[in-house]
Parts: sequence; C-alpha cells; structure tokens
Amino acid sequence: MDERKADFAGSWYPGTERECSRMIETFIRSAVSCPDTGTLIGGIVPHAGWLFSGHIACNVISCIRETFDPETWVVFGRHLHPSEPFYIMKQGRWATPLGALSIDEDLAERVISAYDFRIETSRRYASDNTIELQLPFLKYFSPDAMILPVGAPPSPASTEVGAGISKAAKSLGRRIAILGSTDLTHYGYNYGYTPKGSGPAAVDWVVKENDRRMVDLIVEMDGDGVLKEAARHRNACCAGAVAAAVSASGFLGATGGSELVYGTSYDKHKDSNFVGYVGVVFHL
Repeated sequence: MDERKADFAGSWYPGTERECSRMIETFIRSAVSCPDTGTLIGGIVPHAGWLFSGHIACNVISCIRETFDPETWVVFGRHLHPSEPFYIMKQGRWATPLGALSIDEDLAERVISAYDFRIETSRRYASDNTIELQLPFLKYFSPDAMILPVGAPPSPASTEVGAGISKAAKSLGRRIAILGSTDLTHYGYNYGYTPKGSGPAAVDWVVKENDRRMVDLIVEMDGDGVLKEAARHRNACCAGAVAAAVSASGFLGATGGSELVYGTSYDKHKDSNFVGYVGVVFHL
C-alpha cells in the first residue's frame, strides 16, 4: 500500500520509534489532569515542534483517549487562505516513526461524494506540519485506529464541511474523534506583526488579550466567531481547521470545551518572535 513519508520526523519531532516513545512518556508524566466532564470526543491542538508544544498536543490526545476509543481520528489542519480549496487524502497510509496510520478510505469516499476536495496522494502532496505532528501521538494512543486528514481553509464553508464529515461518519456507523490543529498569535518582526512593539509588554498583551479572545471563542465552540476573530487579529493561523473541528464536534453532540493547557514559545525560549499555543478538549 502506498505510504506518505513522515517529512518532519527527525527535525520537528524525534525520528525513531524509541525516541518518540520516550518523549511521549515524558509528556505523559508532566501532563495536567483531564477534566471530569464525561466523554471527550474532540479537541484543539498546536503544531509547533514537539520541544515547544508537543506536551500540549499530547495532553489533549491522551485525555480524549482516556474516555473514548475512536475507530478513526479526523484531523483538520493546513495553512490555507480563504479562497483555497479543501484538501484530503482518500487512500493509502501516512508513516510515523511508530508505524503507519491507514486512511479511512470508506469515510473519505463518502465525504468526497458530498463536497469538493483537492485530492492528495502518498506521492503528490504538499508537506504539512499541522497534521503530521499529531500522527505519532495518535499511533501511540490508538495504534489500530485509522485517520482522515483534511485541510480546511478559513472560510464559512469549513463549518459545513466539518459537520458533513461527522454526518458521513454517522451514516457509516463509524466512531470518530475530532482534532483541529492550529497555533495562535505569531508575534514579532519575523512574522510581520508587532502591534505592541517588543518586550515584556508585547508578551503580556498576546497572552492576556489577543490569544485570550481566541481561546475563549474555542472553548465556547463558536466557529463563526473564530473565523472572524482570526481575520481581524491574526490569533489563529489555521482558523478553518478550528471552525471545522468545532462544527464536527458539535454534530457529534459536544456541548462545550475545556481549556487544558496554554503556553507560548516564549516560555521555552525568550525571544522577540514568539507563538502562542493552546490545548482544548470538547465534551459531550
């Protein structure tokens, strides 16, 4: 079976099974407690290198897995503009250092029949860290599960497609869990975004105001609000993925979200250029 390469293994995260497992086990030992809110069926995860945000993504995925055993993880991501299309892999496998994950071909076919997608294959695709960096965690916690990787642009259509994927899964009798992959404010001259200058005051503004507005909207599961907020204040680099994940989770019955962990790259490396991260889970 055709297999997509793990393009970021050995750079953004460890390149061997042993190293990945060791790092994941370190993340587990330092994880915050999962919320006591019942079954968790979805969440929002960051996608920077594991040294910066891997502990947050791992925490979210492990908490979902504690309460729910999905047959398929639907992972929304991709850095896209509003006018770009949706992307999907409809067959094959995606490699990780812990072993490959198979694409849920039945679900992919059902979704493709209902919506327009640009199809990627194991050989013809654009490298994408937003989805790939979650895959070793999924293989570790759900070794037999399938995946459906979907690129969602920051447009209102993402809410429709997100709900549509959950509807298609329900029609197949497929148990799915949902992930939306995004980082938050990218602040600094390297990113062309310095509305508060530089220094501690800028960090404080990002943490307490710019990122906080976005985190609150995610926890409230306000997909339309996420899209509008990101367009105005540049505080979610993959707002379409968030909107799709919120909508998909809502269709599955999620009634709200809980913030697990928030942090920034500034916490790990104090620099005038930094990025915000959050982990959120959605519960029934």
